[in-house]
Amino acid sequence: MTTLPLSFQPTRNNTPIEVDATAVARELGLDVAVFRQLMDAEKITVLCERGTGEDEGTWRVSFYHAGHRARFVVDAQGQILDTPAAS
Repeated sequence: MTTLPLSFQPTRNNTPIEVDATAVARELGLDVAVFRQLMDAEKITVLCERGTGEDEGTWRVSFYHAGHRARFVVDAQGQILDTPAAS
């Protein structure tokens, strides 16, 4: 798995969550190398939302680029638990 460490520490112990870059690139319709270049150039926006209540311990991570969105529900280890519909 090619993982992409997110640039923020959304967990309480400040451990970064790593998400599979291949899955994100695929959902955005991009090659992994192009996706990484766009991330490095800050051309992809990332929004991370922490789950509460029954969703405690999970995060919804959304990646936005050129009018497209890839959204994933992940656990603290970055394992993808759910891939809501991309748009």
